[in-house]
Amino acid sequence: MKITSTVLAGTAILAALVVVFDYTLKYSGLKVPFPWFPVLKFDFTGIPIVLSLLLFGLVPGAFTSAIAILAILARSGDFVGSSMKGLAEFLTIFGMFLGLKIATRFRLHVSFCLGIATRAFVMMLVNLGLIYMGLMRFPPSYGEIPSLLIILLTGVFNVIQGAISIIGGYFIYEAIRRRSPFLAENKSANLSSNRKV
Repeated sequence: MKITSTVLAGTAILAALVVVFDYTLKYSGLKVPFPWFPVLKFDFTGIPIVLSLLLFGLVPGAFTSAIAILAILARSGDFVGSSMKGLAEFLTIFGMFLGLKIATRFRLHVSFCLGIATRAFVMMLVNLGLIYMGLMRFPPSYGEIPSLLIILLTGVFNVIQGAISIIGGYFIYEAIRRRSPFLAENKSANLSSNRKV
């Protein structure tokens, strides 16, 4: 992948947006709790990460995911929680990237579905591992929650959160592509040249 000044500047801006979204939503109290398991909260942090993949490729997307980990860790001191968030967002774009590379027809649909499925499935396994190792802690008010229920709820949450990130990122990508086509022409993910939907 060729690293140009456009890629560097664009990735830096999107990484900064990740931090802005995370801190703004956290301290404004605008994060929306997942109704069945309020420990999990919906946010827009994944949108700049998806946009980074669509505009510039997997490496800039991975970089913005790493910035999400650092930003959340800096404000919360929670290494497990910040790593889980960054991993979940990276898995979303990794699944999308695979979909863009392996699909020949319905490329866009396959990449969206694979992004969501990769995120949900791997995060369910990661949560299972954390529960088994005793690293997943909940407030005392939650009582004893069955492990299987936690795994299923995190799976459902990640499907919805992945869809929010992908759809939000894609709509912004389309708006940028229409107004600044040169950005869409220079990237490795290149939805515009691979579109067969």
